[in-house]
Amino acid sequence: MTMNLDDVNVGGQLKVGSGVVPAVGEGDKRVNGSVYAEGPVQLGDQGAFGSNEATLMVGRTTNSDKDCNPASLSLKTKGNAVIEGDGGTGHALVVEGDQTINKGSLRDSNLRSVSGQGCSWSGSSINTQGWKGFDIKHPTKENHRLRYVCLEGPEGGVYYRGRVTNKTYIDLPDYWEKLVDPTTITVTLTPIGAHQNLIVKRVEPTKIHLQSNGGIPIDAFFHVIGARADGERLSAEYEGQTPQDYPGNNNQYSIAGYHYDRRTL
Repeated sequence: MTMNLDDVNVGGQLKVGSGVVPAVGEGDKRVNGSVYAEGPVQLGDQGAFGSNEATLMVGRTTNSDKDCNPASLSLKTKGNAVIEGDGGTGHALVVEGDQTINKGSLRDSNLRSVSGQGCSWSGSSINTQGWKGFDIKHPTKENHRLRYVCLEGPEGGVYYRGRVTNKTYIDLPDYWEKLVDPTTITVTLTPIGAHQNLIVKRVEPTKIHLQSNGGIPIDAFFHVIGARADGERLSAEYEGQTPQDYPGNNNQYSIAGYHYDRRTL
């Protein structure tokens, strides 16, 4: 049975469908002003969806009422939002089209790829441009900002730095044994206070052995660099027109302008 009504005002609870719904309460415990719909539910343009694509489907406003001013947005929220994926599709969130994040920080637990016509984060703590870097409020100058970009090179480099005092060796982290190719390790030493004629006597996967002239006590800053061993060697120069032509394993890399922040190559 169908009823046509001009106006409906529900002072208590509106339920469409069946079932007990704890979130909105039942009976004497019902929440006045609450709504439950078993779904599917569609809002906006009646032709925006040709089939049941989601529990809630929202299209642009097409109301022809003279008192309705159609909005340019289909959805806008004021307040925080949380998306909890349940494995129903391959990704918890899929965005088609340009994206902009204003006045906030993109906190990345595992930013893998962003694709589309364009992608920008403005006023944020991550800036995925061709030069990978960060842009933050200046720590010491009022009304200034500070922008740094990442160090780049023809290898997947790893470094470890610090100070060695009264020892003839530098202990590297235990994980370097599997993370770093020991044949690629280089060491820079900066003596402190006096000339010590320091040399690197021997390199081991997790230890750098040092020697000073005449056994002088060692006091120096150190900077140890090595190439990662958990992947193939980088081919810095290769023949091709796009990153797709890279001769190695492209799955090992996340390339600005190709895997994310796509623009004209």
